[in-house]
Amino acid sequence: MTPTRQLPGLLMAVLGALSSVAPLRAIAADFVSTKPAPRIEYWQQRQATIDAQVADSAHLAAVKLVFVGDSITDFWLLGDDPWIPGRLHGRKIWDESFGGTVPENLALNIGISGDRTEHLLYRIQPKVQGGLGQLDSPTLAPEFFILMVGINNSYAAESPVADSVYEGVLAVMRALHARKPQARLLLQSILPTAEPARDAAVVRPVNARLAALAQSAEFAPFTVWLDLTPSFVDAQGRQDHRLFVDGLHPSEAGYRVWRDQLLPTLRAARAQERWHETVGNDQSPQP
Repeated sequence: MTPTRQLPGLLMAVLGALSSVAPLRAIAADFVSTKPAPRIEYWQQRQATIDAQVADSAHLAAVKLVFVGDSITDFWLLGDDPWIPGRLHGRKIWDESFGGTVPENLALNIGISGDRTEHLLYRIQPKVQGGLGQLDSPTLAPEFFILMVGINNSYAAESPVADSVYEGVLAVMRALHARKPQARLLLQSILPTAEPARDAAVVRPVNARLAALAQSAEFAPFTVWLDLTPSFVDAQGRQDHRLFVDGLHPSEAGYRVWRDQLLPTLRAARAQERWHETVGNDQSPQP
């Protein structure tokens, strides 16, 4: 076959190839990867969201619970994991229990992934003192702070590690009480990790000290202790991997277990408070 006779066939092949590439180019134009954009980290998005929420006085007036912490608290608000598709966190359980369906448990979540205790202290420090002032609004008058924090301070840690973590949590507790002294503090144990050495060196000793702290003269009048450890370990005392997605963060099942510990603890604390108020207001003569 001569080169001239080959041209029509080659032309048709080229046209066919071009027609198959055109739709791909149209699809590629829809990729985020093709468009210039500033880099905004996840924690920056969360911080901006929280700042907007605490500026909304109308919403704040109804808030009864403020969840305070790092990613483990933050991920109550995640359904599908934005980094690893197929992993689920706590959004469904949050909406069921803390999204407003039960008004007495309407919650604000100010957890931010990656935060260490020093970062949390900065966020709740009043603006007049140089902080972000996320608790500054007088309209925000929660019944409880729900606190879990400290595990991030066990990475790139100060020494002694357990002392650093404990002192950081203590500083947060004092700061929360100073900002909203009418609120009670529901202090939760740090969850077990998938690293036995970290649990032995940090998690268990810190939790033991926090349990005692909750009963101390300084904190007992307004602090409720919730030890989550028994619900998150197996028969050998190690992390129950079925309740976590990565050895640190709870799965949807883990958040459900957590919720099922939180709600009875809140009910018991409220019942005890009502009992104390009744006894305190009873002016009837004693036999």
